[in-house]
Amino acid sequence: MFNAIPSPYLAPFDNTFLIKNYPTAPLKHGLSKQECKKRLDELSLTISDLQRILYAHNQYSILLIFQAMDAAGKDSTIRTVLDNVDPNGSQVYSFQAPTEEELKHDFIWRTVDKLPPHGRIGIFNRSYYEEVLIVKVHSEFLRTQNITASEVNEEFWGNRFSSILDHEKHLARNRTIILKFWLNVSKKEQKKRFLSRIDEPQKNWKFSKDDINERQHWNEYMSAYQTCISQTSKPWAPWYAIPADDKPFMRMCVADIIVATMRSLGLTYPRIGTNEHKEFQKMRDILENE
Repeated sequence: MFNAIPSPYLAPFDNTFLIKNYPTAPLKHGLSKQECKKRLDELSLTISDLQRILYAHNQYSILLIFQAMDAAGKDSTIRTVLDNVDPNGSQVYSFQAPTEEELKHDFIWRTVDKLPPHGRIGIFNRSYYEEVLIVKVHSEFLRTQNITASEVNEEFWGNRFSSILDHEKHLARNRTIILKFWLNVSKKEQKKRFLSRIDEPQKNWKFSKDDINERQHWNEYMSAYQTCISQTSKPWAPWYAIPADDKPFMRMCVADIIVATMRSLGLTYPRIGTNEHKEFQKMRDILENE
């Protein structure tokens, strides 16, 4: 089973994760924004090459899960990091509020048929983790799942974490490599980005009054992330708390972890056996003599 790639942003696996220990701005790295962008371009091309090998090998899939506060940069990170991957080799799903049909099922159900098949990279922009994040902050949403207030207690949330852990361990046993990224933006930087969305006409479409409403629950969200990450970061499905105040650095970090993880699988293009090689030579002779 896959073991997490070491990183200064890798959350521990023993429930000792503390948000205050993970910076929103990058640690000193000596790279300019342009150097980070150049490095990202190189890593993005490498991800593309490795995905082709992943596809040819056809035994593993990669699942990337992105969670963050609004304006942390999930969409742009997904777009730039996977920019060079063949569209047939990756698939992105953004999970919004559940539909009426989805609410008839358990909270993980709607993500299951969106999982990547072997050979592909799947990206979840938000995920079943919303059910222990936004739903924990706004427990009134549970009414739509026919869950009463009297049922919502520590045991209830503990059961949800257990379901997530069981689900991810099952995926890992069946060769889905799971990487989870929390893009850790500061409240100050979020404010700056919200103001930009208001002041710049081409960004107005990104802004919603709901963004301001959710910002009022900042401390509650931080508490929810604290519990979520400490409960669900495991060697086979690790969380990385990536500094998100510096977007070029953040994207480079994400890409670097993906590349290191894919390389750690040690995959190569499949080689044919001796008998197949002989058959190939016969086919070659037929083609040459047409």
